[in-house]
Amino acid sequence: MKRTHGQMSESLLLGGLLAVAGGFFDAYTYVCRGGVFANAQTGNIVLLGLELAERQWLRALTYLLPILAFALGVMVAVRVKQRGQASHGRMHWRQVIVLAEIVILAGTAFLPQQMNMLVTILISLVCAMQAETFRKVRGSAFATTMCTGNLRSGVEQLMIWRQTGNPDAARKMRRYSAVILFFILGGALGALCTDLLGERALLLTCAPLLAVFAIMFIREEAEE
Repeated sequence: MKRTHGQMSESLLLGGLLAVAGGFFDAYTYVCRGGVFANAQTGNIVLLGLELAERQWLRALTYLLPILAFALGVMVAVRVKQRGQASHGRMHWRQVIVLAEIVILAGTAFLPQQMNMLVTILISLVCAMQAETFRKVRGSAFATTMCTGNLRSGVEQLMIWRQTGNPDAARKMRRYSAVILFFILGGALGALCTDLLGERALLLTCAPLLAVFAIMFIREEAEE
């Protein structure tokens, strides 16, 4: 079997670090930025529909803007990937995305309460960039900014393992469970740190992202 050297971008370690940041984002925005969740946009889409039904146009805009920011984040990540693959620079295009996340989050942490809508928009942008950039762990589809898909896939692999004894299904189930637990850990840390530090707590999310950036300079053997 041929072996090649690939990026660490699909390792469980990176998935766990990114999930910690993802859980922190949600706890942070919920605790001190208006009681909203900036990671997944399903809730915003539902609330947008409710506000439109009630003809609350300005309130509808507060839900539309994070949705548009999320869409923009996906487009930015796709464009960075295309340019990175074409240029073959020394820094991997995923590292460029992580650096952009760190810069945006560091600036967002200093925005006052009066700018909570902008904060939600910026974190939605960051979450979209991360979700589009890091989509797999060990070849399986994962999300590090939300848990619904991970929970569904984890339970599915649990059932396959219980019914067939397939060790690969067991490994996948453990990986999904680990990422969910890391997300919960991030949420707990986000709540505790935000209570202590307020708006500046968002700066702490730069730590796992800096670790991700550094680890991606390491190449691991990947089976081909």
